Order: sequence, then structure tokens, then C-alpha cells
Amino acid sequence: MRALLIDDDPRCGAELTDVLGAGGHTVKIALDGHTGLAEAVTGGFDAVLLDLLLPGISGYEVLRRLRSARVWTPVMVLSSKDGEYDEADAFDLGADDFVRKPFSFVALPARLRALCRRAAPPRPTELRAGDLVLDPARRRVFRAGVEVRLTQREFAVLEFLMRRAGDVVTKSALLAAVWNEEYAGNVNTVELYVGYLRKKIDAPFGRASIQTLRGSGYLLAEEPAERHPATG
Repeated sequence: MRALLIDDDPRCGAELTDVLGAGGHTVKIALDGHTGLAEAVTGGFDAVLLDLLLPGISGYEVLRRLRSARVWTPVMVLSSKDGEYDEADAFDLGADDFVRKPFSFVALPARLRALCRRAAPPRPTELRAGDLVLDPARRRVFRAGVEVRLTQREFAVLEFLMRRAGDVVTKSALLAAVWNEEYAGNVNTVELYVGYLRKKIDAPFGRASIQTLRGSGYLLAEEPAERHPATG
């Protein structure tokens, strides 16, 4: 599980990173509302842990903008505010759970896992983009009915792109999701793997699925265009 913690308390961030990390999960920390909102919208997290009292914009505003953008990532509010109206406002804005500080670092990971199971939307059995089909459960990929053999890393890159088909995905988002937050290599590693994918899922079939948007990232077309050979 990849969780985003939006909280300006460094001690809380360090403790949650240790606790969730011990269970094999990763935590990315944003220390203000604006940064947290940007990460939550584009980062592809499994859950967001959100403080209400934040620099920049409040947790309430982060939550409102997140749901207005139709981002349905489960959100657990962590707050020192203990009024009934504070909790009611959070739920009205789209929170999935509300936990008061100080909280138990023993119970919170289990509560977070339960939240993800309960609130996360069901994933499709197969992912499709035109005649490109990816089966996450069986880890198989087909193009025009022909199976395409991919390495584990290539498969992970393609799955991430297909789950966001039609949207721009940055190199940094791909790197964080497919490699990990601690990866110290060059971000251009992503370019290499996108190139590998193009040679396997596009070139042999005359397709142009993965588009490069200079300065922005990559976009996997929901209906891939045909690639026409150069003439001259």
C-alpha cells in the first residue's frame, strides 16, 4: 500500500513512516495543503491520511477540491479537533474515516487497511485500451489477440499507464509507483522502459499507444492510433 500523509507535524510523519514501513507499506509526506492536494490528485496513492489544520489551505479545502476533481482515493482524517461538527463537516466533504489525535499506532494500520478494502472502488478484471488487453490477476498482456511477453518491470509500467489511460502521467509518478520512493537512479530510466514497451506492444502491430508529451510525461491512448510507415 502507498499512503500519502498530509500533515505539517514531522514527528507524526516519522512515526507513521516507521509503523507502516514495518508492514511493507510506503508513506509519502506533504507538509502543506497545496503540496498535499497536488500529490493526491496525481500520485496514484491507495489512501490519503489528512490533517485538518495545515499551512497553505486547510484539510477541509484539500478534501473538497479532491472530491470536486473526482478523485475517490480513500481519505482518513487525522485531527486534534474533537468537536462533533468538525467530524460531520469532514464526512460531508467526502472523508471516509475520522481519527482523533493522539491515536494508537497499533490500531491505526489495521484501521487503514480496513478502510482501503471498504472504500476503494473495485478494479476491473481486465484493463483495455483498444485492442490492448492487460490481465492483472494472470499477469498477461494481449494485443489484437496475440500474447505479448513482458518483464515484471515492463508489466508494472504498462499496468500503471493503462489504469490511467487517457490521462497524462509524469515520469516522477511512474518512478515512484513502479520502482519506489527511495529509488536513487536517474528519472530517465522511465524513458528506457517506455521504449521497451513500444517495441513490444506498438511497433510489431503498427500502433502508437504510448504518446510522449514533452515537458509533461506520457499518455496511453484509450483508442491507439495506427502508425503509418514513412513515405518518400
